[in-house]
Amino acid sequence: MNARSALLYTVLRLLAFFVPFGILMLFPIGREFYLLSAVFAALIGLSLSIIFLRKPLHDATAGLAERRRPATPSDEDVEDAASDDAR
Repeated sequence: MNARSALLYTVLRLLAFFVPFGILMLFPIGREFYLLSAVFAALIGLSLSIIFLRKPLHDATAGLAERRRPATPSDEDVEDAASDDAR
């Protein structure tokens, strides 16, 4: 797994939450109802990450998929290859 891509995605997701949360906390209503500000910041951060962070997400998940892929082929893969060769 590429640790850099996972770290980059994590930092960008945290920024997508904390920047709107900080902006909402600047308003008096945001300071009074800080839980509501956190919920709105989470929704804004989720929306921003879905729209703008597709490539970092793909890079991070591709690294995880490569790490989970076994180095040796499984028995099922060997049997499938043998049956395909027999045809």
